[in-house]
Amino acid sequence: MNEWTTIRRRVLVEKDSKRSVCLEFGIGWRTLEKILAHPAPPGYRRQAPRGKPKLGPFLPVIEEILEADKTAPAKQRHTAKRIFERLRDEYGYEGGITQVTETVAQARRHGKEVFVPLVHRPGHAQYDFGEATVIIAGETTKAALSVMTLPYSDVFHVSAYPRECTESLQAGHVAGFDFLGGVPVRTSYDNSRIAVKKVVGRERELTDEFLRLESHFLFDHHFCRVARGNEKGHVESLVGFGRRNFLVPVPSFGSFAELNAHLEASCIADMGRSVRGKPEGKAERLETDQAAMLPIPDDIFEIRRVVQAGANSLSLVRFDRNDYSVPTDHAHHPVTALGGIEDVRIVVGTEVVATHKRCWTKEEILFDPRALPGAPGAKARRARLRPATGGLEPAGVLRPLAPAPGGRSGVDRDPGVHQGPSAHGEGHGGRAGRGHRGGAVDRGHQRRRHHLDPVPPPGATGRAVQPGWPPTPQVGGRGVDRSRRLRRLGPEGGLSSAGDAGISNIPIVSAQIAP
Repeated sequence: MNEWTTIRRRVLVEKDSKRSVCLEFGIGWRTLEKILAHPAPPGYRRQAPRGKPKLGPFLPVIEEILEADKTAPAKQRHTAKRIFERLRDEYGYEGGITQVTETVAQARRHGKEVFVPLVHRPGHAQYDFGEATVIIAGETTKAALSVMTLPYSDVFHVSAYPRECTESLQAGHVAGFDFLGGVPVRTSYDNSRIAVKKVVGRERELTDEFLRLESHFLFDHHFCRVARGNEKGHVESLVGFGRRNFLVPVPSFGSFAELNAHLEASCIADMGRSVRGKPEGKAERLETDQAAMLPIPDDIFEIRRVVQAGANSLSLVRFDRNDYSVPTDHAHHPVTALGGIEDVRIVVGTEVVATHKRCWTKEEILFDPRALPGAPGAKARRARLRPATGGLEPAGVLRPLAPAPGGRSGVDRDPGVHQGPSAHGEGHGGRAGRGHRGGAVDRGHQRRRHHLDPVPPPGATGRAVQPGWPPTPQVGGRGVDRSRRLRRLGPEGGLSSAGDAGISNIPIVSAQIAP
């Protein structure tokens, strides 16, 4: 380059003869003309593309194969090696693989998609779900990350839930609206089945629960084309950003509420960053977003999913792959299950007949002993529970005892718990202790799985319960999978399980048996 500049200056400025310059620098006449015509070396320039005498006749075949690959399964498309083998075996190609590989690579580069930047207006949002591994109450689990972003200000909100479902979608929107300080006028989504029942071209048939959410907050929706996540690329990138920056290393929390408090604090701290290429920070640009957003309605949105179900012969209602108990009055009857993030309510008409803590695993039975005969609403012909000291109150947990006199093993209750009169005297021997099922589950089903305390005869007097009586309630019989764990509500509302031998740990109620 130094000689290039010197030669040009000697000829064009100092007016040296071209002959003398060629002799001095040892260059040819054509080289000197090129130096004088170009301020910098122009490089090698081919006048015409290099010919491909061997591969040339097969170029249309390669183009046809690549075009057919566009509609083939993604994992069954041609590689350059496979194209070379087909050209050699089927079409008589005699050249090498290198020419084929270079031609295929060039064709694929020209066939790639090209995108243009999107303009993000204030007040518009994008929404998506992600996934992350977390530790909740000592158990490693996958959490669904609900992410809502405002592309104009780059502010985003992340919340975590046990699973991606209708309730998580609703809860994520409510939490996102509260964090952002308003309702975006339009939100972009992918085509998740939670929100979209059917896709017909550009039209979408939406689910009832998504329409209820949209009708409450009055925002507009925009669903991307199928498999076109680039149309909401801002939230796609922030899902990964939040997972890498907020959840590394794998966090451990006692509950999802604690995890969401951590995520919200991290989102607030992230607002201190500035947006690339923008003079103001994210917090300042959020004010512009909020000015264009809709106000949050005063009415509280109910987060729930509605499922029409029926109670089976065990007084169990199936919701989200789990069974929840109801009072036996409602066995064999249609009910409505309302599932939220924290609990599941069973409704008959306008009355809530049972409320359970939401179980996020599957194939569990959540059993509340208060739904057995004797609970409020049970028929009078069944065993009735009457408080011994006033109201019904938990009195502890059944636990095994040493064998009682006569060789019978029994159960003991917490101190101070007394029961009503026995059914058949002190010994509780004979048939009464083995097979009596008075007060069993309603509608005369003697083969009902829940075996209850016998009804005492008229005139019996109250006294303390003897060890071994009443018999431990059993769950079993034909048609029941005894390998399934039976879950119930503990004295403090927690969940526990009982083994196959029966429900030996159900909470009881301090009560007397009335004739």
